[in-house]
Amino acid sequence: MEKLVVYGGSFDPVHNGHLRIASAASLFLNADVVFVPAKAPRWKSPDATPEERLAMLKLALKEKGNASFSIDTVELKSPGEVTYTIDTARYFKKKYPNRELYLLLGADEVNLFPKWKDAEELAKLMTPLYVTRPGVRLDDAILTKYQMRRLPFDESGPVSSSAVRELQDIDIPLSVRDYIEKKRLYYFKKLEKMESSHRLLHSISVANLAYMIAHKNHVEGYHRAYIAGLLHDVAKDLPLEELKKIMKEHDPDAVSYPEWCYHQFVGAYLAEKEFGIKDPVVLDAIRFHATGKPHMSPLAKIIYASDKIEPTRGYDSKFMIDACLRNYYVGFLTVLEENKKFLKGQGYGSDDPLSKACMNLYLGEE
Repeated sequence: MEKLVVYGGSFDPVHNGHLRIASAASLFLNADVVFVPAKAPRWKSPDATPEERLAMLKLALKEKGNASFSIDTVELKSPGEVTYTIDTARYFKKKYPNRELYLLLGADEVNLFPKWKDAEELAKLMTPLYVTRPGVRLDDAILTKYQMRRLPFDESGPVSSSAVRELQDIDIPLSVRDYIEKKRLYYFKKLEKMESSHRLLHSISVANLAYMIAHKNHVEGYHRAYIAGLLHDVAKDLPLEELKKIMKEHDPDAVSYPEWCYHQFVGAYLAEKEFGIKDPVVLDAIRFHATGKPHMSPLAKIIYASDKIEPTRGYDSKFMIDACLRNYYVGFLTVLEENKKFLKGQGYGSDDPLSKACMNLYLGEE
């Protein structure tokens, strides 16, 4: 008997973890997988509209799906305010009477399963197929009672939809990321309140260039380049007095540096406070993106360079972009040398020990 895996969820937004799990289920059971986006999940309130979530799901499957994947909008088309999985199960049982049906569940859904409407009938119509998740302890009694079957797959990654919405993880298909940018969804709602439209366009350009350089150079954790790039100037539009106030309270040792670079220190503070960024490599890249410093991480070098050479700056930076794409370290040195010339031309640098120390180390100057 042919098998069909029903994968329901809010997909707010769909991420690569969803796609990895779906692929694993398809291979494990030799089955087709149908994604069923929920209209109004009982225990969640999606940030994006049903139309936006469906659009992102279509983009993701077009970019990274396979022939066994499809989408069914039965729940989105439901006339009721709330959709129940039991109704979806009855729909698929009627639509595919000769198929063996499986219901793909996340670990957090297993322990809630007894609270689902007509849970016992649901488990008879579709065999629950679950994946484990670090930190989630499953109730063995529930697994036994509903004869749940484990999908032996532990490589979906730490990404979650909530982490994507908060910009704490960006492990999503590029087409979905572009859609989020275009529609200004999720984390962009907060960014639009913190940056001018011009500044935000610059930040988006830096994020995309940094991601491209990191990915092209196979830098570990290259997704983080997008996050650091998008947040690097999050404090740039704050008034100087507010920058000083935050610096004195949270970073008093950096107050002695020139005022033009205050935003980098406050930016790292806001990335952690407002967006929950805990990754020290990301925070460090933001903290020194304007001045640089000695002994920078690969990510910090990439953010420093991307900020200086992103295409919307209005000058021909192609040779530096190409250099970074070929080799991020050589490209960083090229950008650093060009930035030294620029700073001297603008009269900056003499009062900035961070830039001095950075250039001394990487350009061999004294």
